[in-house]
Amino acid sequence: MHTIKTICVCGAGTMGSGIAQLTAQAGYITIQFDLSAAMLEKSREAIEKNLLWLSGKGKIDAATVAETLSRLVFTTAITDCVADLVIEAIVEKQEAKVELFNRLEQVNRPDTIFATNTSSIAVSAIAAAVPNAERVAGMHFFNPAPLMKLVEVIHTEKTDPGVIDTITGLAVTLGKTAVVCKDAPGFIVNRVARHYYLEAMKLVEEGLADLQTVDTVMEASGFKMGPFKLMDLIGMDINYGVSQIVWEALGKPERLTPSPLQQQKVAAGELGRKTGKGFYEY
Repeated sequence: MHTIKTICVCGAGTMGSGIAQLTAQAGYITIQFDLSAAMLEKSREAIEKNLLWLSGKGKIDAATVAETLSRLVFTTAITDCVADLVIEAIVEKQEAKVELFNRLEQVNRPDTIFATNTSSIAVSAIAAAVPNAERVAGMHFFNPAPLMKLVEVIHTEKTDPGVIDTITGLAVTLGKTAVVCKDAPGFIVNRVARHYYLEAMKLVEEGLADLQTVDTVMEASGFKMGPFKLMDLIGMDINYGVSQIVWEALGKPERLTPSPLQQQKVAAGELGRKTGKGFYEY
């Protein structure tokens, strides 16, 4: 196993911000990197707001808030991204992730662990394009990262078992349930969840039920959030992109064909909560 003291989280969007909060709160020096200073400032404000909310609820004390914030470093400079572990949470595009890891490889040690938070891209494909592929693995958090308990830890054919042990151990220190799986389209959760979304949209497309009814029924059945509300939370572009990647990776089976209904939402820029409108209005 590797010793982890410093973590670099790349990407200051919702997921990157949540992961950075988690790692800093758990006691790790956390460097958050993004090309956008505005995004970094937004992330810093969101983390502080979340910590103060936890403090107000009595879940953490004021000292923990101050200590957590003191462990956070925000930067737009790739040369500052020197760490024992890098967690990438940028745009869901293979080329962008590979380019980032290759830039980070130039400023880090050969044994620095590179973990991708991809939800659907083959970790093997990313690792194959990065030097020292044995230190590349998947560490897939779920949104919102501070609240969702599951982390999928994904290994490729080349991943060093010690890297998997290290990432799994880290997830536990973050208060997560770590599940190790082999690299495969959609991993576990997104492979299974495709039907939750696709069948719900098919019901609406065929006029068998409206989306509010589908959500109500699924929530009454025990799901914390109906499929349409969940897609709005995740982001229509992200959810549709995952469906597209899994469908293509599995040979385009008819049962997993991405929904035209969701494609229309993406084309219209109605991406869910982050744009103020998706299947619902916010």
